[in-house]
Amino acid sequence: MDTRIGSVDAAAEPTAKSVLGCPPTAHCNHIAPSAPVVTPEANLGRHLARRLVQVGVRDVFSVPGDFNLTLLDHLIAEPNLRLIGCCNELNAGYAADGYARARGVGACVVTFTVGGLSVLNAIAGAYSENLPLICIVGGPNSNDYGTSRVLHHTIGLPDFSQELRCFQTVTCFQAVVNNLEDAHELIDTAISTAVKESKPVYISISCNLAAISYPTFSREPVPFSIAPKLSNQMGLAAAVEATAEFLNKAVKPVIVGGPRIRVAKSGNALVELADASGYPVAVMPSAKGLVPEHHPRFIGTYWGAVSTSFCAEIVESADAYVFVGPIFNDYSSVGYSLLLKKEKAIIVQPDRVVVANGPAFGCVLMKDFLRALAKRLNKNSTAYENYQRIFVPDGQPLQCAPKEPLRVNVLFRHIQNMLSGDSAVIAETGDSWFNCQKMKLPEGCGYEFQMQYGSIGWSVGATLGYAQAVKGAKRVIACIGDGSFQVTAQDVSTMLRCGQNSIIFLINNGGYTIEVEIHDGPYNVIKNWDYTALVDAIHNGEGKCWTAKVRYEEELKEAIATALGPKQDCLCFIEIIVHKDDTSKELLEWGSRVCSANSRPPNPQ
Repeated sequence: MDTRIGSVDAAAEPTAKSVLGCPPTAHCNHIAPSAPVVTPEANLGRHLARRLVQVGVRDVFSVPGDFNLTLLDHLIAEPNLRLIGCCNELNAGYAADGYARARGVGACVVTFTVGGLSVLNAIAGAYSENLPLICIVGGPNSNDYGTSRVLHHTIGLPDFSQELRCFQTVTCFQAVVNNLEDAHELIDTAISTAVKESKPVYISISCNLAAISYPTFSREPVPFSIAPKLSNQMGLAAAVEATAEFLNKAVKPVIVGGPRIRVAKSGNALVELADASGYPVAVMPSAKGLVPEHHPRFIGTYWGAVSTSFCAEIVESADAYVFVGPIFNDYSSVGYSLLLKKEKAIIVQPDRVVVANGPAFGCVLMKDFLRALAKRLNKNSTAYENYQRIFVPDGQPLQCAPKEPLRVNVLFRHIQNMLSGDSAVIAETGDSWFNCQKMKLPEGCGYEFQMQYGSIGWSVGATLGYAQAVKGAKRVIACIGDGSFQVTAQDVSTMLRCGQNSIIFLINNGGYTIEVEIHDGPYNVIKNWDYTALVDAIHNGEGKCWTAKVRYEEELKEAIATALGPKQDCLCFIEIIVHKDDTSKELLEWGSRVCSANSRPPNPQ
């Protein structure tokens, strides 16, 4: 039988240059599919860059090192990706943390071990805050794995797993890419897992692989399609039934939002529940900014003994409280002193509901539960009416006399007046936690702080990353203590390189004030710096920067007017000189209770 493939009519005998089974013409159709054309661009580095862009990353924070330099070349080559060099790895990690809070995902690139262990603290903080952060490390040459070679940037042992073992407890997935065969799968699995689990991941890439072409990278990567999690419908119905029965019997129920609203993406669902139920809405301190404070029944921050005025009285006197995404730790519970009873509480976690310390329902998603519950509740505004009866508007701080030293409460009254929907607040660990909690956020105003991990110095890098993510949309106002600033001050330099116009209030009170109120000692006193001169030196005439040193209220007014007016396109650094003992009353109360919790004697053996 005459079988023809393509144009083989009158085919000549194959020549030495002919493909087996094909005539020496251009008209041959192969039976088997052709192998993909592997171009120089079809390499691991480009694939990683494209994947980062696809999940929403536009800026990658990095510190170069010899193991990641080739990889950085390929990230720079991606037109939709900007590489931002940071002064150290810790700040690169903090910046990726801040970026993820604003944009939904962040990324950083460091070098093997010396860079990885430096960024580890920031990754741990992101893990505690449920942030999808992709930590990429340039690793050893693939030929060195499995040998007895000792490499630089290690602790001098031929074991390259030390860094990996450290990351295993603070990331939800770890990928060590030291061969090209499974590189595509490992990278895709790591990045998709970060997005799906809303946790950091670790990707180590051998330094000699980034530029090598390989068939699995020959096509543009198909965007991820992550299947949404689904509730168990029977469990959802049972949870809603039990909760509605409990709440509809209550006289004065309340709702309290917690920090896990973010990871569950349930902010709108909580508002729907509040609208349908008529219950007053409070937030735990670590959830500030996740619930709209312009809601008509918003009553403030519930933080036990240091709650905003009249909020704790309403929450703790309620006969039922719905806690949505809470984290109860020693800090959020003010040294375990909350006056709550489990039998009155509905605890709604991202995928689990517990009703009144009794029945628990798993595989029930927070968003589904809140929306279904909203349809089953009777309207009940009793608790909010009680709040209105006892509420007294906040008093105003006493006016400072001319040349009277500036007080912290006066400072934050002026910062409050600066806020709008076009601003965002970053609060550093310390007394800024408490002063910023009392501020009322206008609609659209962002708010971030790191309460669970509480790493001092976080806010400098986080301000860099957050401001980069919202550049042109919001202006960041950061409130940072002097002790925290000394930990991470260098990356003010990177803010200038990026042309950011954040306003940094550096509160100079001579030490670690939050530590003083927990347990005082000479170690809480720090060396005073000339902070404005330091920032001027970092500026060094490159970029737009303006600094001011403020001691009195009239100077503060002038500085704020300048920052919001003629210097609105500059990075504005305003050093505030205050007395070392000038703290919020909330910190005084909170510090004594945390001290008491820390100093509990051992239980009897």
